[in-house]
Amino acid sequence: MASGWGITGNKGRCYDFWVDFSECMSTCREPKDCGLLREDYFECLHHSKEFQRRNRVYKEEQRQLRAAADKAMGGGGGGDGGHH
Repeated sequence: MASGWGITGNKGRCYDFWVDFSECMSTCREPKDCGLLREDYFECLHHSKEFQRRNRVYKEEQRQLRAAADKAMGGGGGGDGGHH
């Protein structure tokens, strides 16, 4: 990955992030100074923040659909949150 070569023989999708992070690490006084660049590089590799956000959006959509269905059925909720 850090070599710059991607699976298709072109530049890898995260190579630019790696270069920025690597340059920072070679010139910084403390590794924590490059924390944001490291975070960007790892997000490019793993997309963990993107997946967390998608999951939160999905859960909120489901919550809203359940609330609309409860309201349509006339079940005012009664304060129990729909749990039995």
